[in-house]
Amino acid sequence: MLTLTRTTSDNPDFRALAALLDHDLAVRDGADHAFYAQLNKAAILQHAVVAYRNGEAVGCGAFREFSATEAEVKRMFVQPPQRGQGIAGQVLAELERWAADEGYMACVLETGRKQPEAIRLYEKSGYAYIPNYGQYAGMYNSVCFRKALGAKQ
Repeated sequence: MLTLTRTTSDNPDFRALAALLDHDLAVRDGADHAFYAQLNKAAILQHAVVAYRNGEAVGCGAFREFSATEAEVKRMFVQPPQRGQGIAGQVLAELERWAADEGYMACVLETGRKQPEAIRLYEKSGYAYIPNYGQYAGMYNSVCFRKALGAKQ
């Protein structure tokens, strides 16, 4: 059984999973990693979700305010042995519910072209491609998405 816990990025399990994510991205991004890594060094994220299976932290995600009406999904990760079991989709759905509860009307996010499984997750979850925004504008390896949220999911 999977349990989803709302927390902050200060949570030790979230931090451990984020460190695994950073390592995975360093391998995937290669020479581009330094640029992307600087964008993930933020203050504590107040909205983080950790997925647990049998007491083990197996996945995570978070969001932060992007605008007054949009939340930006960040730090999505599932441990490799746990992939393909729907964990990321459940974490993402919980983040969307939480963002809607906080009054956000939509979620935006950026992922990399070298993360095809993430792109498939977002497509399957109803996200639409949008032009690269903010610091990702003009970055070939970035892919940006947006999804409108229903009222109080």
